[in-house]
Amino acid sequence: MKKVIKEIYPYLIILIVVIFIKSLIIAPVQVNGDSMDNTLKDGDIMLLNKIGYKLNGVERFDIVVINYENNYLIKRVIGLPGDNIKFIDNKLYINDKYVEEAYLNKETKTSDFEIERVPNNHYFVMGDNREVSLDSRVLGTFSDKEIEGISELTIFPFSRFGFK
Repeated sequence: MKKVIKEIYPYLIILIVVIFIKSLIIAPVQVNGDSMDNTLKDGDIMLLNKIGYKLNGVERFDIVVINYENNYLIKRVIGLPGDNIKFIDNKLYINDKYVEEAYLNKETKTSDFEIERVPNNHYFVMGDNREVSLDSRVLGTFSDKEIEGISELTIFPFSRFGFK
């Protein structure tokens, strides 16, 4: 019996380390749908950084994974706590200053709207493919507790490997 335990012991340690890493540090996440086109494609597999955002915080334009009613949404952070967000004539204004969205496809259209103030500890998120994205325009802002992490590295398919 001792011999069997001695042989299995290294594998148990490896398994525990893998489970620890997956549950607390990084995990794979798959893009589901077209709401982040052209930046991300349906079926892309990315690495979710679960701990980095807790240490460094969420920054504007980060791609985040949100736990919304036990479903994962992958969206881009547009508004930070306290921000005023406006879209007028397909242009983004944050706190009354025009902000270029270089990551968007030139044909992307965003309907006019205004968010007076993003609540404390909340974020306003949108998909890059605005015409089909279910995001904060419909679902409201998301609290920092609903954010699972930041996802910026696509690992599969290999042809799309890289940071986004």
